[in-house]
Amino acid sequence: MNILDTAAESLRAAGVERPRAEARLLLAHAMDVSQEVIIAESATPDAAQLARFNALLARRAAREPFAYIVGSREFWSLDFAVGPGVLIPRPETELLVEEALKRFPDPDAPLKVLDLGTGSGCVLLAFLSMRKNAKGIGVDLSAEALVYARRSAASLGLAARAEFLAGDWTDAPQTEFDVIFVNPPYIERGEIAYLEPDVTNHEPHLALDGGLDGCDAHRRVAPELAPRLKPNGVAFVEIGHGQVEDIGKIYLQNSLGIEEIAPDLASIARCLVVKPA
Repeated sequence: MNILDTAAESLRAAGVERPRAEARLLLAHAMDVSQEVIIAESATPDAAQLARFNALLARRAAREPFAYIVGSREFWSLDFAVGPGVLIPRPETELLVEEALKRFPDPDAPLKVLDLGTGSGCVLLAFLSMRKNAKGIGVDLSAEALVYARRSAASLGLAARAEFLAGDWTDAPQTEFDVIFVNPPYIERGEIAYLEPDVTNHEPHLALDGGLDGCDAHRRVAPELAPRLKPNGVAFVEIGHGQVEDIGKIYLQNSLGIEEIAPDLASIARCLVVKPA
C-alpha cells in the first residue's frame, strides 16, 4: 500500500466519511502544494513533510474537524479562518446571504448590516464582499471566535467595513439597520451528544446548544430585532429542521412579520425572512 492508501484506510476505520479525499488534502497541506500535485503524483514528501502528514492524520483520525486542522473553511467561495473555539461555517448558512442579496439587489447601496451570533464572521463578510458600500457589525458572545472573524476580515480586505463586538444579543448597538442576520444556536441540548464526534467533541457547545427545545436563543434575540430594524429593514434568521412553526411563532409574538420561509438545497425550511410588523 502507498502512503495515501494507508492513510485513507486509517481514516476510514475512524469513521471519516470521505477518507481518501481527506487523506489527499492533508498530504497536500503537509507538503504545501495543491491537491492537483498529489493527484498527479508529481511530488514525493520528504522526511519532514511525511512527519507533518502523519501528525495531521493522527489528529483527523481522532476526529478533530478537518477545518480546524488546516485552519480554514470555504464559504461563499471565500476562505475563512477557523480553529478551536469557533463554529465551522456550514454550506446551508449561505442561504441567508442569498436571500439578503435578493432583497437588496443594488450593489452600490450604502447598507447598514448587523450580524447577531457572527462566529467566524462568514455571513457578514460574505454579504459585504458583494455590496461594496455596505458596512456591518458582528456581535458574538465568544471573544475567541471573534479572533477568527477579525483575521478573515483582514485577509479578505474587508476590515475597514466590518466591526466585531464581543457581547450578548442585547449588547448590539441601539440603532437601526437595513439588514440583520441571526444565526443562533438551535440544536436541542439532548441531541448534541448524538452528533458526529467532530462536532460533539470539538466545536463550541455555546454555538450549538439551543436549550431543551432548541428555541432558547430565539426567545432572547426576537425582542431585539424590531427596535433595530429600519421600517424597510429585513432580518434573515437561520432555523433547524422541523423548527419553523415553533420558532416562527416566537418572532410573530415580537412585533415582527414573516415575509417568507426559504428552504435550503435539501428542501428543509432554513431561513425565516422577517420584517417589522
